[in-house]
Amino acid sequence: MTDHNLTLTAGHDGFAFSAAHAPARGPRRGGVIVIQEIFGLDRYVHEDVARWSELGFEVVAPSMFDRQEQGFVADHEPAGFEAGVRYAKANGPENAMGDVQACIDFLAPRGPVFVVGYCYGGTMAWLAAARCKGLSAAASYYGGQVAGMAKFALSCPVIVHLGRKDGHIPADEVQAAIAAAHPEVPVHIYEASGHGFNNDGRPESDLTDAQLARRRTLDLFLAHGAA
Repeated sequence: MTDHNLTLTAGHDGFAFSAAHAPARGPRRGGVIVIQEIFGLDRYVHEDVARWSELGFEVVAPSMFDRQEQGFVADHEPAGFEAGVRYAKANGPENAMGDVQACIDFLAPRGPVFVVGYCYGGTMAWLAAARCKGLSAAASYYGGQVAGMAKFALSCPVIVHLGRKDGHIPADEVQAAIAAAHPEVPVHIYEASGHGFNNDGRPESDLTDAQLARRRTLDLFLAHGAA
C-alpha cells in the first residue's frame, strides 16, 4: 500500500513537499529513500517503491520538483524530458539535498536509512552520500553528473550501476573517474542495458540486468545495517 499524501518539510527553507510513502511489508529492515528520474513520481517510481516495500523496507519517494510544479509527472517523451530538465536546474542542489535530508530525518528514528536514485536521482543519490547526514548506504543508477562529482568525499558506502548501451552516459569514463577518486566504490556496467534500465518494460531495460542490479543494491543495504 502506498500513501500519496505524506507531507514533509525541508529544514533549510521550510518548504512542505509531498512524497509517496509505503510501509514495510513484514519485519522492517530499515528505510529506503527512492529518488525519481526527471519525470517525477511516475509509475516506474511507484513500482520501485512497491518493490522495496515488499522487501521489508519503509519507503519514501519525495516529489523533487514541488517547488516548481506541485506533483509534477511527465511522460517519457521530449516535452516531458525538457520540462524535467528545466525543473531540475531551477530546483538546484540545495533544495534537493534539503528534501532528501528531511526524508532521512523522517525515517531515521525507526532504523538505518538508505537511498537509491535513478537518472537525475542517481546524481542526487551520489550527492546525498556526500552532503547529507544519517545515510547508511547509497545506490546510484546512471546519474549523468556523477563523473563530475566523483572527487566529493563520501559519508557512506556507495554502489553505482551503469548501462553499456546508455547513449547519454559513457560508462567507461564514469567508471574511470570513480575508480580514480574512490577505488572502494563498486561500479557495475550492464552490457545488455541502456539508460533507465530499472524501468521494467521499456526498450532500454533488460530484466536480467535490472534484477541483478537490485540484488546487488539489496546486498549493499544488508551489509550496512539493514536487518
